[in-house]
Formats: sequence, structure tokens, C-alpha cells
Amino acid sequence: MTRRTDAHPQLDRTDALAPFFSTWRMGTPERQRQTVEAVARTWESRPWPAEDLRGYHVYTGHDGTTLLHHSQWASEQAYEAFVKTRRQERVDEIDTAVPDIERLELRRYRRYRSGTREDRAAAVVPGCVVIVDVVFEGPDPDRQRAWVDAVFEALESDPAPHPGGLSAHFHLSTDGTRVLDYAEWESAQAHIDALAAPGEGVGRGSARWERVRNWPGLKSSAVNRYDHALGLVPR
Repeated sequence: MTRRTDAHPQLDRTDALAPFFSTWRMGTPERQRQTVEAVARTWESRPWPAEDLRGYHVYTGHDGTTLLHHSQWASEQAYEAFVKTRRQERVDEIDTAVPDIERLELRRYRRYRSGTREDRAAAVVPGCVVIVDVVFEGPDPDRQRAWVDAVFEALESDPAPHPGGLSAHFHLSTDGTRVLDYAEWESAQAHIDALAAPGEGVGRGSARWERVRNWPGLKSSAVNRYDHALGLVPR
């Protein structure tokens, strides 16, 4: 069966080789809440759909309009089998409960590198998840990896990183065009304060950070904050 959990996902687990991220637009905070409840009811009323699905997590956007969905699969083939046999019935039930959901995108990734604050206690629960979505001008897996490596060089050279950051998990899209950073913070305010810190905030103010920001072929980047609203795992 399916079990609800408040625990955040383990992003660096080695048996989740196909992490997926998708975004839905709901329009209002009330519809956000209703959709989270509909997802929970729909999944909890059914058996866990596949042994190769490690976990499914839903997050409410601080913009009051969106939901982020993160599923951890053992393989893309396992996801494709789920789509063929068990996905549509779940979609139909959720859409009946909350009509007119706008499903913006589903993207497939591979986790590349993770970093965790050295003094982070295992018991610390992230108060905010920050998603950084970076888009490049065209597919280039080497560029994806090189850009992430440059981010780590900039982070490691920072003499006074903001204490509110807990971890960062960089994912490369399988089409070679994007990088997604799933970053855990102590709170949304800690992230806001870090962005407003002297030196123009996180990701600015040094030659290495300027290199990251002006990487050849970097088309755009977006930063969005979320709260973990629902975790679903096998019982």
C-alpha cells in the first residue's frame, strides 16, 4: 500500500537513477491546497504502483499558484510502464476533484553532484526548498557538467557562505539543455537574506561567481521557493 510521510526525499540515494520533476499551475493558494489533498487521497486509496518507484513528493510554490512534483524512479523504463498501466486513472481522479489543472512540463534528469553543509545535523529538517532552473542554448552534456563543476568551485572559494543553506543537489536534464539545483535551506527567510547579503548576495561578487553567471551558452535561470507539502512512499 501507499503511506504518507512528512519526511523530505533523500536526493542522493543511489537506487533512484531516474529523478523526474514536473510543474503544475493551479492559480490560487486554495487550489494548491485542494490539489495536494486530491493527490494524497488518490494515491493513498491505491496500492503502491511499482517497486521501482522509490518516492513521490509534492511541494507548494511560494508564488501561491504552482505545485512542484518530484518522483524518484529506479529507471525510465519503470516510469514508462507506470504510464501505460496506472497513471491515467490517477490523473482522471485528481482532475475530477480539481478541474482545469495546467500541467506545464515534465522533465527527466540524472543527479550529477551534491553538496551538504559540513556542520549540518542529520535531524535538521529543511524549512524551504529552492529550485534553481538553468537553461542553455542547446544540448551539450559536457557544458552541463562543466557549469556545475564551476558552481562548486565558486562555492568552495566563498570565505563566508550563508549559514542558512543546508544542501544542494544538481541534476542534469537528459536532453542536455538544463541544470536543476534542488537546494535545501533552513527557512525561506534565510534564502531571502542570503540573496540580499553584501556583495550582491548569493552567486555574485567574485570572479568565480561572475564566470558562472556569464557561462557561454547560458540562456536563462529562474529561482523559485517551495514548501514540502506531501510525501508518498511504499508502506
